[in-house]
Amino acid sequence: MATTAETPLLEEHVMDAVDHDGLVADRSNTGRWTAAWFIIGVEVAERFAYYGIASNLISYLTGPLGQSTAVAAANVNAWTGISSLLPVLGAFVADAFLGRYRTIIIASLIYVLGMALLTLSALLVPISENKEVVSASPSSLLNVLFFFSLYLVAIGQSGHKPCVQAFGADQFDEKDPREQRDRSSFFNWWYLSMSAGICLAIVVVVYIQEAVGWALGFGIPCVFMVISLVLFVVGRRSYRYSKSRHEKENNPFTRIGRVFFRAFKNRRLSQVQTELEENPSHGSPEKLRFLRKALLTPHASTEEDNVCSVSVGDVEDATALVRLIPVWLTTLGYALPYAQYMTFFTKQGATLERAIFPGVKIPSASLQVLIGIAIVLFVPIYDRVLVPFARSITKDPCGITTLKRIGAGMVLATFTMVVAALVESKRIQTAKEYGLIDQPGTTVPMSIWWLVPQYLMLGLADVLTLVGMQEFFYSQVPPELRSIGLALYLSALGVGSLLSSLLVSVIDLVTGGDAGNSWFNSNLNKAHLDYFYWLLAVISALGFSVFLFVSKSYVYRRVDGV
Repeated sequence: MATTAETPLLEEHVMDAVDHDGLVADRSNTGRWTAAWFIIGVEVAERFAYYGIASNLISYLTGPLGQSTAVAAANVNAWTGISSLLPVLGAFVADAFLGRYRTIIIASLIYVLGMALLTLSALLVPISENKEVVSASPSSLLNVLFFFSLYLVAIGQSGHKPCVQAFGADQFDEKDPREQRDRSSFFNWWYLSMSAGICLAIVVVVYIQEAVGWALGFGIPCVFMVISLVLFVVGRRSYRYSKSRHEKENNPFTRIGRVFFRAFKNRRLSQVQTELEENPSHGSPEKLRFLRKALLTPHASTEEDNVCSVSVGDVEDATALVRLIPVWLTTLGYALPYAQYMTFFTKQGATLERAIFPGVKIPSASLQVLIGIAIVLFVPIYDRVLVPFARSITKDPCGITTLKRIGAGMVLATFTMVVAALVESKRIQTAKEYGLIDQPGTTVPMSIWWLVPQYLMLGLADVLTLVGMQEFFYSQVPPELRSIGLALYLSALGVGSLLSSLLVSVIDLVTGGDAGNSWFNSNLNKAHLDYFYWLLAVISALGFSVFLFVSKSYVYRRVDGV
């Protein structure tokens, strides 16, 4: 009878979470889609703010700040790379000390400060009456203020980005079958909504930056970041919060770090010399048996050894983290092509015919909206049509495994680079035919719509790979480290951007810079972006080949013994 009486309690409450008042979370009044839509709204406003700056940043660097194409592209890639790497630090602070909610609040305040200073830096750039920059190179002080503000935004994003998405996914209880399916859909709808915010930023903010002014173009994203913070606080009573750190046995980093320490300490021990605890895990590859030595208890064990002992669950969690490393490394093959759309795709478009009506030109960065459009159109088809169909065949709640989803996007990214290379070859050939090689200021008589396929293909690849990476890294880390899991996905994109920046700098140096036959000559009619795109296609294809090998041997982390 006692068991029967307790069953409704388990059904009505989420035992691993609390509400805003610190009580056990009520399943019907907290979390799920009500809370998730608040958090999705926060992300839409934040992404609007971020892409209001990032999408056209290369134009600001080559315009008001007077940088060359290669230097500007390297700076954009460096900033986006660091912006995507810093979330690892922000996630660590959240998971180990502050918790996700407090980290999001603090990070948002830093974010708003960075954007306010960025707007101030744009206001201080001298502009003539015809809206042109007075000097080709602003003062060193203005440059310092601009880059300080820009990297302050990166610091703010480091706590905001991984924690908001993890906090949103936390609103669904993975122990409940229905909520587990909803959580899988959450990642799809999260990315769709986020892309809608990005599209709005690209269409509205980029136009204002080029048609009205950069100060207003940076000020509007700042206002949206304030809206994001207010919206997040307003929804606080509907959220489910993870239990406080003092209610848990150990700091997760201490618990998992102890596994590596004990395994190294016991590296010379064998099963004959020790009493090995029973290990019910059958998913650990033989090559990771080293970590099982953390379970060994020497006959001459001390009281300190017993206090610092580890459990089978600790070893399984440590093993799960180690297994993520080769997967993470192989996703860099996708991150390199992904880094190009905010730099060279935009510069390509700037050289083409951009008139959509007589006297009306679209900013070249606005074409990035096509990535968002592809995502907005494809996510509902994927979530409501393809997933149920695949689920009926594979019996997998997600339709297909997350690794298969990631791999499909990597293949599509490779073909995206092939298409981009062919279009760029066509653009250069057109410039030669019309004698425009030495006239970089003259528009190449070729429509900007030639770039549409590469943008749409990259959008479809994002739906597969990026959403797949989000769900994969979130679900394959221990529950206490899910901010870190999403930071791992972001860090892959960050390293990809940094590698792209390094690759651009090295190739530009080797091929002679603007004075030689650089692939990235500021005069794009003399450049060879097509060679660069072919190189990225090869790198992406090689990355997918290694990914295929790694994914075949990957063993998914078990959830609650399933």
